[in-house]
Amino acid sequence: MTKDVNVNGFSVLLFRIALSCIFILAGISHLVQPDKVATHINTATFKEFAIFFGDARLLGLLSGYVLLVFGVAFMLGIYTRYSALVLATILIPITITVQLGNGFLHGPLWKNVALFGGLLFFIINNPHNYNIINAIKFSKS
Repeated sequence: MTKDVNVNGFSVLLFRIALSCIFILAGISHLVQPDKVATHINTATFKEFAIFFGDARLLGLLSGYVLLVFGVAFMLGIYTRYSALVLATILIPITITVQLGNGFLHGPLWKNVALFGGLLFFIINNPHNYNIINAIKFSKS
């Protein structure tokens, strides 16, 4: 399907900001309360999946930094596609470890699926409206 669809650039900006806020807040939460995140991982049904990658507390801290840095970059429109790709990449193991074991009727699982869908929009389309990188390019022209 190659038909172009016109979308209001301001709506894309609002969508990106709203979507990025959850990653920024989750990143801050992971950094401020790493022991709580570790406990959450260690009590998850699929904790073995996460523990395969390392210590739960360290994973909480590392994921906190990634969520915060790339959440802010995503919100500001700095390398939007790559920021969304990194956020989606970290969202998948978090969803598998923490949310999937609670069953398919569990609300937070579907919240993460919706977040992933929002990130896919930016990965696939990479809309350039209201991005800082584009604003800098156009101001130099």
